[in-house]
Amino acid sequence: MSEEKKSVQNSSCLSGSGVTKIFGMGKEKTVAVDHVDFQFREGEIVSIVGESGSGKTTLSKMLLGLISVTEGEICFQGKPRDIKGYRKKKEYWKGIQAIFQDPFSSFNVFYKIDQVLLDCIKMRGGARLPYEKKVEMMTEACRFVNLKFEELTNKYPFELSGGQMQRLMIARIFLLKPAILLADEPTSMIDACSRATILDMLLKLRDETNMTIIFITHDIGLAFYISDSIYIMEHGKFVESGTAEAVILNPKAAYTKRLINDVPKIHEEWDLSTV
Repeated sequence: MSEEKKSVQNSSCLSGSGVTKIFGMGKEKTVAVDHVDFQFREGEIVSIVGESGSGKTTLSKMLLGLISVTEGEICFQGKPRDIKGYRKKKEYWKGIQAIFQDPFSSFNVFYKIDQVLLDCIKMRGGARLPYEKKVEMMTEACRFVNLKFEELTNKYPFELSGGQMQRLMIARIFLLKPAILLADEPTSMIDACSRATILDMLLKLRDETNMTIIFITHDIGLAFYISDSIYIMEHGKFVESGTAEAVILNPKAAYTKRLINDVPKIHEEWDLSTV
């Protein structure tokens, strides 16, 4: 684990009490998220870890305001969240944004890259800025993610590689500068080299803006490496939570222990002395 992890002592920026999501009714109902409590602090890197079907993606959609909360309450920046109506929801989205697993489904196929980035500037109140200033901002955002704006202009996102599209998603976040970034398996569809680069960019963004980053992942090894805090989710419940060191090095829940034991261990697969 990196020794450069930031000590998190800042105030809560997103919290929840008894947050629940139920789909269906009666005998057909499914409790996807079951009365979870959480508190994410400013500048903190949090990982919510669980296998497919654990409820972590449903929770992330509730945090983003994409689906409603059945029971419980979510607070944003110390106040009960109010996202009733499109105007309030749009204002909320200035403070919380997301990077998703599949970059190809994250962009409007009819929008060129210039428009994607210009919309971010507009959302942050820069609609009346001179176009030259907007180009400067877009160039800086692309440079941050090791892309050249002059090579992207007038192109569509689908003309880029998967790794380039993930970088473009981070360029959007660079322009928007939300208080919270929710990253739902953001590196699972790209190669190992690009994965490391994307993670480095996200951590650099956190260090420069004090952004809270919430990773939704099944990869407990990744969570241990990057996180300040970890929440382990099973069948819609948080079965364990705490600092990354406490959860991984001294797990209490049987589910956490199983996730850790499922991580491949090279020395158990090969006898390296014979190589």
